[in-house]
Amino acid sequence: MKGMPQNLVSLNRGMAMQAAFYERTGAAAEVLHVAELPDPQPGPGEVRVRLSWSGVNPSDVKSRAGLRSKALAFPRVVPHSDGMGVVDAVGEGVPPARVGERVWIWNAAWGRAFGSAAQFVVLPARQAVVLPEGTSDEAGACLGIPALTALHAVLTGGGVSGQTVLVAGGAGAVGHYAVQFARLLGARTVIATVSSAAKAELARVAGADLVIDYRAEDVAERVRAATQGRGVDRIVEVDVAANAALDLDVIRPGGDCVVYGSGKGEFTLPFFPLIAKNVTMRFFIVYNLDEADRERAVEMLTGFLQRGVLQHLIAQRLPLAQIVQAHELVESGRAVGNVVISLP
Repeated sequence: MKGMPQNLVSLNRGMAMQAAFYERTGAAAEVLHVAELPDPQPGPGEVRVRLSWSGVNPSDVKSRAGLRSKALAFPRVVPHSDGMGVVDAVGEGVPPARVGERVWIWNAAWGRAFGSAAQFVVLPARQAVVLPEGTSDEAGACLGIPALTALHAVLTGGGVSGQTVLVAGGAGAVGHYAVQFARLLGARTVIATVSSAAKAELARVAGADLVIDYRAEDVAERVRAATQGRGVDRIVEVDVAANAALDLDVIRPGGDCVVYGSGKGEFTLPFFPLIAKNVTMRFFIVYNLDEADRERAVEMLTGFLQRGVLQHLIAQRLPLAQIVQAHELVESGRAVGNVVISLP
């Protein structure tokens, strides 16, 4: 259709919204489309959010690519779990006063066909959280996965007060928040690994006491020197498949390795070094936090946002019509921070 962006087609001539979707897994340029879909309507206990921003996370990209499963759970998927917007309608049982609230959302596309890559999304009322004044709209699209992942990784297992914490990938979407949360929650020393001088500066500004360029320096040697040979109390790990050997080398006996990501679907860990050091390995995915852990993290995050103490690292802002480019950017690993999409 003349004047429309690439991959834009019209599927509905009635009450409609613009949305991105895919109906099979594969490369972004081959399967992602932008089109008109019917406006969703809230049911009992639900709110409808008119979205301004949608966050693109690695899990969104992996699901679309079919890295977890080639089969779709639904005939059509509107991707992305994170987003920010304004409540514009409520369903039965939801206070009408919620209309007009500025909110951020979580788990929009988790186990659901319709995520945040659209002008409107309908979801359970509790999944739309009031966004404090002073927090930018774009930052609201970075909270559901990056910020909550980082905060839970720091809070779990008794927290990090008085500890030495190593954050792998301290300038990444999750790592940048993890450095800040470790500092805010009382860590004695925060160490971050990065892959460039520019990323090192970002981690330092976020609050890291020591930043190590893993491409140019011996990380284990630097950590041993910084901890007088004792090792770190906690590791916040972005890629256990790549870093398992290093983690075992630098963690102290009785230490805690909190894993939220892996670059490979399978990996091996040596049994004897783990048991000899009494290491605790914790694996979690933010989508499946239990209710108590999520409530604790959301409440604490809200407090930090109200105080205005967080830095939000936005790598790229792109319009919905360029969702293919957004997915490719996240997929490439070139994005330093979060990639967000603006909705028309």
